[in-house]
Amino acid sequence: MGFNELASGTERRWRIQSLMRRKQVDSDRAKAEGGGSQLAKELSILQLVAIGVGSTIGAGVYVLVGTVAREHSGPSLTISFLIAGIAAALSAFCYAELASRCPSAGSAYHYSYICVGEGVAWLIGWALILEYTIGGSAVARGISPNLALFFGGPDSLPAFLARVHIPGIDVVVDPCAALLVLIITGLLCLGIKESSSVQAFVTSLNVCVMLFVIIAGGYIGFRSGWVGYTVTSGFFPHGVNGMLAGSATVFFAYIGFDSVASTAEEVKSPQRDLPVGIALSLSICCLLYMMVSVVVVGLVPYFAINPDTPISSAFAEHGVHWAMYVVAAGAVLALCSTLLGSILPQPRILMAMARDGLLPSFFSDVNKRTQVPIKGTLVTGVTAAILAFFMDVSQLSGMVSVGTLLAFTIVAISILILRYVPPDEIPLPSSIHESIEPLSFPYMSEEKDVKLSKDLIGVNDNEKQSSGDGTSIDYPLIIKDNNQYKMNELKRRKFASWSIAFVCTGVFILTLSASTTCLPQYLVYSACIFGALLFLVGLFVLSWIEQDDGRHSFGHSGGFICPLVPFLPVCCILINSYLLVNLGADTWLRVSAWLLIGVFVYLFYGRSNSTLSNVIYVPVAHAHEIYRKS
Repeated sequence: MGFNELASGTERRWRIQSLMRRKQVDSDRAKAEGGGSQLAKELSILQLVAIGVGSTIGAGVYVLVGTVAREHSGPSLTISFLIAGIAAALSAFCYAELASRCPSAGSAYHYSYICVGEGVAWLIGWALILEYTIGGSAVARGISPNLALFFGGPDSLPAFLARVHIPGIDVVVDPCAALLVLIITGLLCLGIKESSSVQAFVTSLNVCVMLFVIIAGGYIGFRSGWVGYTVTSGFFPHGVNGMLAGSATVFFAYIGFDSVASTAEEVKSPQRDLPVGIALSLSICCLLYMMVSVVVVGLVPYFAINPDTPISSAFAEHGVHWAMYVVAAGAVLALCSTLLGSILPQPRILMAMARDGLLPSFFSDVNKRTQVPIKGTLVTGVTAAILAFFMDVSQLSGMVSVGTLLAFTIVAISILILRYVPPDEIPLPSSIHESIEPLSFPYMSEEKDVKLSKDLIGVNDNEKQSSGDGTSIDYPLIIKDNNQYKMNELKRRKFASWSIAFVCTGVFILTLSASTTCLPQYLVYSACIFGALLFLVGLFVLSWIEQDDGRHSFGHSGGFICPLVPFLPVCCILINSYLLVNLGADTWLRVSAWLLIGVFVYLFYGRSNSTLSNVIYVPVAHAHEIYRKS
């Protein structure tokens, strides 16, 4: 088979299957050809922890503990935070391995493009764009009411910052929110070192406020006898199911640590620092959440907690009214830190998608002086500022959760693919097509592949004799063993692929049917049983067969390795899928509209402009020889 014939056949094939084409893991050779990393490598472990903690601990903790304690958990709120933290840690383990193996900008988009395919990667990237835009706008809108408390009341901001209602179109504009977004955008344009230093400072102040709540509240609790834990309804007033429902609610308080992975290309030592940064930030958040919840539900009986201002009202019950200002300051600091963490990842995702040709190259430009994607940062900031100025996007906050949970799910699936069926072909760039064209390109032919195997074991071409079945007479056992190994490996990969598909399909059917209330019971039970069988069969096969040897050479080695595969990623897929299904029909209708827009953008721009639209895929084992010959 000649090179031209192979190229044309492959091109036709990938026109139909463009959704499944995968890019290569960033290698030293690829970075050298691309001129090296353009982003500044300035981040250390402490700065990563500041980004992770600052992005995760928002003002929700100052409100969420009251609502969940009253409606679900009661005094067991601490256990709810612990279970939710463990569930979030499952995703963190998966992120840690992929971040250390593939330390490039783009986070879940980048990982899914390497492991799953271009179509899924595009949808993940498109969903993350929506998540960070709406998340940043919603956070900015929440700063104004908290900031107004320092000026005397909810409506006491200076005139140029105060919200104004426009009666004709029934819109409430928020100049304070828009101004804060623009200030954060300008800070991000200065450089990653400067913005991360500011985030570290603001996050440190926020942590100090939470430590004040823990220490002062603990002192008051010991003096008052912890009245919240002496209620007659017990530790689980709504039962264990109530505590678990509280865990599902507070799980979203842990969303944000994935911002650490989005800065992978700017970390000094990604193989070491990224896993440590993710683990430390999540551990600190979980510990702070648990300690604050211990204090709040201990100071006041859960049924008497103010759902809007649980912490400040708990202190006020014991005569410490001035604590309201400390808590309000913590809420403002937390929101500012979360705002910075919401805007930071999006320009890097836009840059990664533009590098791959799926978005215009405008977003991939990196400023030579600040080494930051300034154009993408400005577009992100201005868009978020406009939304924050004109719209109250709090009713769209569920759409933020969709993007994060989709990313968590795909990252867990990527771990299964990496371990059992890692990509065994590499796309050759168009720049070396001409240099390879004169070659006969033997690597796709099984007959030539056997010849290469003979060469590798040291058999001289002049001494070879062939039998009728094509095997060597001089070394028949070696060749037959080699071919048998290849057949067994192909069979193992096929079993693994189907098993991963069974697990994902079974989880989808199981979670969807378990959450459906409009169908007859017999249909629900039948669907649950069918989904559970698919799920268990796939999980059993994955735990029985061996993992692929190619996982050892996938990406950068020497980093974190996710434990308990396949069980840990499968549990992560199950939990995140259940939360996704239960987000509500209204949320999914809004997200579906946004994803449908993304489908049209991909079909009319990204699909034809992708850097993989004109590549040839060759086996990994032959890539080095092809590069050497070219």
